[in-house]
Amino acid sequence: MPTDTLAKTLCPYCGVGCGLEVTADARVRGDRAHPSTLGMVCVKGATVLESIGKDRLLYPMVRARLDEPFRQASWEEALALVVGRLRAASPESLCFYGSGQFVTEDYYVAQKLFKGCLGSNHIDANSRLCMSSAVSGYLQSLGSDGPPACYDDLDLTDCAFLVGTNTAECHPVLFNRLLKHRKQDLNSRLVVVDPRATPTAKAADLHLAIRPGSDIDLFNGIAHLILQWDRADQRFIGAHTQGFAAMAEVVRHYPPEAVARRCGITTAALELAARLWVNSARVLSLWSMGINQSIEGTAKVRALINLHLLTAQIGRPGSGPFSLTGQPNAMGGREAGGLSQLLPGYRSVADPDHRRQVEEHWQLPSGSIAARPGRTAWEMIEALEAGAVEVFWIAATNPAVSLPDLERTKAALLRSPFTVYQDCYYPTETARYAHVLLPATQWSEKTGTMTNSERRVTLCPAFHPPPGEARDDWQIFAEVGRRLGFAEQFAFADAAAVFAEFAALTRGRPCEMTGISHARLEREGPLQWPCPAGSAGTARLYTDWRFATPDARARFAACHARGLAEPPDPEYPFVLINGRLYGHWHTLTRTGRIEKLLNLYPEPFIEIHPRDAGKLGLGEGDWVEVRSRRGAIRLPARLTLAVAPGTVFVPMHWGALWAEAAEVNALTHPESDPISGQPEVKSCAVQLSALP
Repeated sequence: MPTDTLAKTLCPYCGVGCGLEVTADARVRGDRAHPSTLGMVCVKGATVLESIGKDRLLYPMVRARLDEPFRQASWEEALALVVGRLRAASPESLCFYGSGQFVTEDYYVAQKLFKGCLGSNHIDANSRLCMSSAVSGYLQSLGSDGPPACYDDLDLTDCAFLVGTNTAECHPVLFNRLLKHRKQDLNSRLVVVDPRATPTAKAADLHLAIRPGSDIDLFNGIAHLILQWDRADQRFIGAHTQGFAAMAEVVRHYPPEAVARRCGITTAALELAARLWVNSARVLSLWSMGINQSIEGTAKVRALINLHLLTAQIGRPGSGPFSLTGQPNAMGGREAGGLSQLLPGYRSVADPDHRRQVEEHWQLPSGSIAARPGRTAWEMIEALEAGAVEVFWIAATNPAVSLPDLERTKAALLRSPFTVYQDCYYPTETARYAHVLLPATQWSEKTGTMTNSERRVTLCPAFHPPPGEARDDWQIFAEVGRRLGFAEQFAFADAAAVFAEFAALTRGRPCEMTGISHARLEREGPLQWPCPAGSAGTARLYTDWRFATPDARARFAACHARGLAEPPDPEYPFVLINGRLYGHWHTLTRTGRIEKLLNLYPEPFIEIHPRDAGKLGLGEGDWVEVRSRRGAIRLPARLTLAVAPGTVFVPMHWGALWAEAAEVNALTHPESDPISGQPEVKSCAVQLSALP
């Protein structure tokens, strides 16, 4: 470690998981020794220290009713209040909503407390809004969650196929690595599929500006051409897959002319995309929210994986289907069981053997874990509306901005009889709906592990003292568990002990980490799972083409396209899409407190095609009311050719604390994928009108 380095850690923003070094004089730079990112860092990571000491929640706060002001309380009083409410409530009436901002140790102890000791599977995370369709797509097609590729494949691919990801802004370090590879290998190609001409699309060799919601049409159209040209790898298909005939029958109905018409592209562009795929020896597909946040997100993921299975583009260097995780430890949450249908170690709540294994590991009686998957994030809102929730515990996330159909969400939050909100910043929009505020430590103040998008686990040590009376999230959960009578289950000396117990529970599982410990990570640096004891880690999955299914064969999906849940119509003629900006993160809770980032993006806006603006009488900077069936917001217009006529774009970040009437989720709907439970927050139908 360089002599001026205070700590080596991981960036707490996106799922790239950039290695950082923090210097003794409070500077942040990229860690050149971190194998995932090799010293690269974006503006968010470089400025993260500027937010640490601002607007912190320093002490527990309580109030009896939401119309009363908070008063400072002791930890003893606050925890007694929480524990008393938990004791009095039934397991069915408990809900917990967590975050990909947790370290894995936080996630694991929360699962143990709720699913094990309290008997409630109603514990979900904001990863439900992020990557749950990727989880279910991998599980159904390949037999297990877990991206099979790694970042080194960015340097080896000869065709990078990016779908529904503005990687240049949302995962900039990975995108820069990909651009560097293209400069070194002039034969490599970049295909970008996105309705909007993003900075990512502008760098592409081929940009397919498809209509929102037509992804499956595109994938099935490419599959149709692969079969028509007799370019499928029949040997691989016969030896390593199932379901080919059913898939082939579906894609027979997607000829080029029909697909081009549905997608709003030319047949020539469609055929070029298919030829780039079949003529490339190493195809790497990457996707993010544009695929996952859909009522058919799982089917989209599987239809894309179909193309890899058709051409044996998986398990080999430079190839494979690679989901880019949105949050720094959404992967760790999946490993620790952080969604309502999961248990630690890539286990399923619905599997009786899995429940038994976890109960034995936790030394709990048989039947302690409920047999039915718990509520998803949106189902928790519906349960609040129905009066079925007695305790709602929220931690490290801001659902009063990030959940869809926001006015309905807020009304449901007002109905909660007792809400605990655990966070590091105050105020946030969600704090308005809480009865108890618990101050938590954040990045730099607690030790724990995070797993990035390439399955690489990094130790993030504490190098700042906790402010005020803030405590680590896992410590809060453990203390509540002990007060509920589970002293033996929560007798953790430190975060390293928590990780050791969790890692032991991954033995023999697809995400095995028995060879990883805090001590080893500190000594050797980050490691990729699967990593059994004695292993150096694993860069790629399925290199032997044996998949994690009972018969070791991958599954083709036979998926017809459904399109958008809410297509445009004469009353709401525009499709609104939304997404992130390079310098901001989620709901501005952290980046909104960093002056440099606020100066980059001082206000929200709406992007409109000049043709549409002309029809509405709008000029650059004019104010626009954007209205859906659920609500309305007001924004200044940006006229741009980056969006097609009939489509508008709004960034997702601004909540009520940061701008007036600019919350994009006041417009979006909660319709969700029936398999993954992920809402289609990416798009909805809107109408526009000029404001004075």
